[in-house]
This record gives sequence, structure tokens and C-alpha cells, in this order.
Amino acid sequence: MIAQVKEACGGDLSRVKSVVKVEAFVNATPEFTDHPKVINGCSDLLVSVFGGDVGRHSRFAVGCSSLPLGVAVEIGAVFELAD
Repeated sequence: MIAQVKEACGGDLSRVKSVVKVEAFVNATPEFTDHPKVINGCSDLLVSVFGGDVGRHSRFAVGCSSLPLGVAVEIGAVFELAD
């Protein structure tokens, strides 16, 4: 995800004004309910890379019975970029 944002910024990550939202889907069994804990690493990484003011974001994490190609996690995000 960070590589894609860097590409969108022309290689300049300082153009990221805000990580607005993270959307996560976790491939899980019906008994598993710790979906947010699975995504904590993503949130922690974004804050580490962009700093607290820029990297803090809203998010959701939900469990799914399956995901495309059998992946464990699918994550999308919305970033605000400076001109």
C-alpha cells in the first residue's frame, strides 16, 4: 500500500497530508472475533511511516468467510495528498 501511495505521489511521501481511512477484511472462521487486532500492525505501520498527525486514521476491520485468491487479509485505504 505504501509503495502504491509513493507512486501516486511521484515518489514524494511528504505529499501525504492525511491517512483518512483504512478498510480491512480478514479471512476468518465464525468463532474468531479479534479482527481489529489483526489490522493493528497496518495502523501501527502507517503511524510509524507518516507520524502521528498524518498517520492517525479511522478504520474498520470485519471478518469474512473467504477472500479473493485465498488471501488472509485485504486492506484498502484513503489518503489525502497535497498538490
